[in-house]
Formats: sequence, C-alpha cells, structure tokens
Amino acid sequence: MKIYSKTGDKGTTSLIYGKRVAKNDLRVEAYGTCDETNSMIGLALSYLNKENFQGKEIIDTIYHKIQTNLFHVGAELATPKGMEVKWALALSDVEELEKQIDEWNEAIPVLTNFILPGGHPAGAAFHVARTTARRAERCAVGLGEEVNPLVLAYLNRLSDLLFVTARYVNFQLSASEQTLHGKG
Repeated sequence: MKIYSKTGDKGTTSLIYGKRVAKNDLRVEAYGTCDETNSMIGLALSYLNKENFQGKEIIDTIYHKIQTNLFHVGAELATPKGMEVKWALALSDVEELEKQIDEWNEAIPVLTNFILPGGHPAGAAFHVARTTARRAERCAVGLGEEVNPLVLAYLNRLSDLLFVTARYVNFQLSASEQTLHGKG
C-alpha cells in the first residue's frame, strides 16, 4: 500500500464512507486535533522509563486504551451525520477516565494555587496533550448536534485526566510545580 494517494493535492480529504470535504473543515480539524493529542501522549510516555518511573507498565496500559479510544473518537468525528459509526465510544470509556482521575488525584498534593505547565519533560508533555485535547473538544463542540455527546464528554474528561497525569508524573518524579507566585 502506498502512503500517498494524491487525492488530497487540491485541498480536500475523504471522511469515512468517502464524502470529500475541505481539509480545513471543522470536522477534519476536530479529528486532526485528536490525532495531535494522541501523538503528544506518545511523546509524553516516551519520557518515562522503568528506571525513572515505577508505574511505567500501569501508565502504559492505561494510555494504550486511551490512545486507542482517541482513534475511535476520530472515527466518530470523521463519520458524516446520519451514517453508522463503526467504532463508537461507550459510557464506560468516560467512566474509566473518571475512575483514573479520582485515583491519581488522591495520590497528589491538593492544589491551592494555579500551576504553570512544566516540571519533568513527561509532565510538561502531558500538559501540552491536555491543551490539544481541549482544542479538540472546542472543535467538536463547534460541530453542534452532529457530534455524539459521549465524544464531548470523553474529550472533556480526557483533558482533566491529562492534567492530573501531568501532576501525578511530576509528583512521582519529584519535579516541583511552579505556581503563579513561585514554587508550589
């Protein structure tokens, strides 16, 4: 299979089921931003190893499912209205994110100030993934009623989990968090 098809050379791309749209269509922007979030998660995970992060296997397992689900979110966003979604999200996918948020949030210090993104390179990368997940959510919201409400809930919870993950990773690696007023 060739990587290039030349069908997008004039600024259009295909949605699932073949409908062609402009590459700057909000639907394409939404699923493209999910792809960007997925890539950023991969980068964040690459900064962790067994030597510096004792829970490496656990976090890899959790984020493998999340990265897979981001493909499902992208598929939902790439499916034209009225067509069958091949890889739909379930409420349990959102609930799994909530469970993980609660677990890791219990293991880190309570926030008393706003924090600045940063810390360990993995923590900083999870913060960037959080911002791209928020952008994907904003794009999906812009599509209005064409979007499955579970997609919106998943992206919203994912950005929350990415924030907590950044803090959890920084805490586990003893990387201090900077507040608006100095060290936290």
